[in-house]
Amino acid sequence: MTQLQIGDTAPEFTLPTDGDNEITLSAYQGQKVVLYFYPKDDTPGCTKESCSFNENLSALNALNATVIGISKCSVKKHDKFKAKYGLNFTLASDEQATTCEAYGTWKEKSMFGKAYMGIERTTFLIDEDSKVTHIWHKVKVDGHVKEVMKAIG
Repeated sequence: MTQLQIGDTAPEFTLPTDGDNEITLSAYQGQKVVLYFYPKDDTPGCTKESCSFNENLSALNALNATVIGISKCSVKKHDKFKAKYGLNFTLASDEQATTCEAYGTWKEKSMFGKAYMGIERTTFLIDEDSKVTHIWHKVKVDGHVKEVMKAIG
């Protein structure tokens, strides 16, 4: 698995989303995209991260940035998660982890001494020309959205 670097072209993807829609990265050419990968809907860290992006959505949109969240959760779970927390941005479902693999976020993790495969919380900032300009690995949720906004400028 290759690790994306700053300056690389963001891998193209088309994924099903909440609301029975579909999202394709190239449709956002000309805008900045905040693409964040998170482990699971409705878990404490993921909920806090998603709500933080949602609370800052108008400021991010004012910076010409679109927020897209990706996890392996189903579209149905995304619909419930969005409704429960009033999230106003797209959540894409990558149940096969192909996009996670393309972005290098599908990693071996361990909990209580057991190894398993899962999504490493990672955020990518993609510019108007589909180039990766910033990467945050192993994101710590507190203060993360502010860091992303500062990077967008």
